Amino acid sequence: MNDFLYKDETYLIIGAAMEVHNELGPGFLEPVYQEAFEIELISQNIPYVREKIINIYYKNEKLKKEYSADFFCFDKIIVELKALNALNSDHESQLLNYLTATKTKVGLLINFGSKSLQHKRMVK
Repeated sequence: MNDFLYKDETYLIIGAAMEVHNELGPGFLEPVYQEAFEIELISQNIPYVREKIINIYYKNEKLKKEYSADFFCFDKIIVELKALNALNSDHESQLLNYLTATKTKVGLLINFGSKSLQHKRMVK
């Protein structure tokens, strides 16, 4: 019950996001947070690929259309960044669809736009 998939990795990613939010606070556009988050991932030696192209599958068949993750960390976790007043169920559904279509098991939805950092860990 206290063990969950990629616990240590998700903890490190969320910690990096918290560092960015503590430094910048809310109010910037998403590209600002993406750049700052990338700097923080580098400084914490968290392996990542930015704008990683991930294949999409339909009934086990690879589609021509691909998905570009904001960040793909540890070669197994999709990280989607937002800069909104609040996350909603549409954002969660979007991430779940990405996880399903790409056959990735874990995703993080991180929102820098609210007073406190919002993050949602999703598993498919």
